[in-house]
Amino acid sequence: MNYVRMPIELESPEQLGYDTIRYNLSESSVADRRLGDLNLKLDDILLCYGDHRGSPDLRNLIAASGDGLSADDVLVTAGAAGALFIIATSMLDRSDHIVVVRPNYATNIETPRAIGCRISLIDLEFENGFRLDLPKIEAAIEPGTKYVSVTYPHNPTGVMISEEELRALADLVERKGIHLLFDETYREMSFGPVLPVAATLSKRVISVSSLSKTYGIPGIRTGWLISRDPELMELFLAAREQIGISGSTVDEYIAYVALSRREEWLRFNNARIASAFAIVKEWIASEPLVEWIEPSGGCVCFPRIASSANIDVAGFHRRLYHDHGAYVGRGRWFEQDDRHFRIGYAWPDEDELRGGLAAISAALRESIKG
Repeated sequence: MNYVRMPIELESPEQLGYDTIRYNLSESSVADRRLGDLNLKLDDILLCYGDHRGSPDLRNLIAASGDGLSADDVLVTAGAAGALFIIATSMLDRSDHIVVVRPNYATNIETPRAIGCRISLIDLEFENGFRLDLPKIEAAIEPGTKYVSVTYPHNPTGVMISEEELRALADLVERKGIHLLFDETYREMSFGPVLPVAATLSKRVISVSSLSKTYGIPGIRTGWLISRDPELMELFLAAREQIGISGSTVDEYIAYVALSRREEWLRFNNARIASAFAIVKEWIASEPLVEWIEPSGGCVCFPRIASSANIDVAGFHRRLYHDHGAYVGRGRWFEQDDRHFRIGYAWPDEDELRGGLAAISAALRESIKG
């Protein structure tokens, strides 16, 4: 394994220091919650090794989100990142090949790179509305392909696919005898109908999710993967045991309580996302130096500096952070040009969001060449 630190982590707010940022528009989740919000009593938790697959109560709650799933189809992991690491290191070696739709969460690309396998990247294009191109994906599949990797609602663009397109992806991997890795971390953040849990569609589909983004509790590091293939789940469990034996009994109890309040939390999320999205949409409409593909899910968007604007891009990002105290996710976090930037609009409160958007506008004008 040849590990390389990822720009999205090197330049993350927690590495820079939250106290250096006044307007933080770089986060990809709803607002972080405090432990006190849950009114928990933790004194009776036995600090033992937990079930290696994860708390049965928690796995039952997770399984209840998908038709026909059981707790045995769920493996609790250290966040979605832990799930992605388990999948890549369990299924891939240097002689293998995967297809990844890009932009994508960096771990979906960097861990396979660390393993040394070959990767075919299928780029979503701004000019095409970031639409998924199934024929391109099929054409990239080779005899040695192990899986296709996608994420929807999409991070960082916020675009969605239809259930019909999801089913077409599942049918494709069935026909090819490979797997689909479907990162559905934002599944419950849809502006329209919520997609089914992808793993319910086929034993060749692996779903990955977590409580970090939708539930705003990344500090407990609790995620999961779902597969209806018992042999594959045994392989993933072996990896889970060798990495850390089991999860934290404290984290998994907190996760269980949070997920038990799913409906209440989702109502809060939907209201916060809707009001914040309206602010961003209004700003985009009034800002000629920025263009976007309007999101239809998640809590992030991926605008770009307008192609007609003559902007010093490096100077823009420097001024935005150092002069205005505002921070966005740069395009390079997702192997894209820095004319793109990710805005996470559900993490800041409305005043911070408005201040950050105003700072973007100011920094752009200060960075016009000539």
